[in-house]
Amino acid sequence: MARTVTLVDTAGSPTGIADLLDAHTGKGKLHKAFSVYVFNPKKTAMLIQQRSTKKMLWPLIWANTCCSHPYEHEEPQAAGERRLQEELGFSCKLRMGSSFVYRAEDPAGKGVEHEHVTILLGEAKESIPLTPDLDEVAAWKWKKIDELQREFEQNPEMYTPWFKLGLKKILENC
Repeated sequence: MARTVTLVDTAGSPTGIADLLDAHTGKGKLHKAFSVYVFNPKKTAMLIQQRSTKKMLWPLIWANTCCSHPYEHEEPQAAGERRLQEELGFSCKLRMGSSFVYRAEDPAGKGVEHEHVTILLGEAKESIPLTPDLDEVAAWKWKKIDELQREFEQNPEMYTPWFKLGLKKILENC
């Protein structure tokens, strides 16, 4: 069965359903997504991942802790907690943050992201054991927030567009 995403308007209200691939090709279709940002208890570092080579869009580019699309009628918080376990093999309680809309074309020309993203925030100790799904995650590490901000400016191509937008919104609202 093909994976689908929920199409939305700019306010995040559902407008329909589309095939996952169809929503990410051509001009892209605005759809629901979530981005998980897990910080250490002092909020000085966050867990980031390098996307797998198997990813159609932004392979081997560094991203936030995890991100994906909720199933139809699935709440973002539940979807984020499910996906965190699937991608990185651990769980933590997530709370909802703000949301944003963005559109970005993959630099290799393989597709587009056009998403209404709900930010999900979590906390974990840097010593938490991880068992990543290597079909999803090529590498992972804890990275200091000030280093991330510096690298976003110096080497923006190393990071996904939604990661940079989401972290900026989080830091503005703290």
